[in-house]
Amino acid sequence: MIRRINNKPLGELLLDRGIINQSQLDQGLDLQRAKGGLIGEILVELGFVKEDDIAQALTGQFGFPYLPLGNYDVDMDIASIIPGRVARQYLLVPIDKIGNNLTLAMSNPLNVQAIEDVELLSGCSVQTFVSTSSDIKRAIEKYYKDKE
Repeated sequence: MIRRINNKPLGELLLDRGIINQSQLDQGLDLQRAKGGLIGEILVELGFVKEDDIAQALTGQFGFPYLPLGNYDVDMDIASIIPGRVARQYLLVPIDKIGNNLTLAMSNPLNVQAIEDVELLSGCSVQTFVSTSSDIKRAIEKYYKDKE
């Protein structure tokens, strides 16, 4: 179950934080209406925000902890819990396992289907952290490049 801490949409949170202005948000929302997609990713593509801004705003919006993966090393035994194809499909990386609890870094921690699939595959209860798409893609390349 997702606990929303702040009921404001992501775009408004970015606006409140002074990361974007109203014109940039309107432009992003227009593009989202035209093409679909996640507003955060659209604003990154437009060059209005950095991925880090989105990850930290998600942390503020939903209460997921933020974990920059740049200097984080994942044990290969932990990485092997999730197949590379699943990590790529959902843009996630397992980062730790304590008992029956598996911790994931995800770019979209709101993806309930991904969490359910990982719980089914691993037999573990999942806890999520937010990380940037780029960090996760680099981690997937690092930990799964020779696996599939």
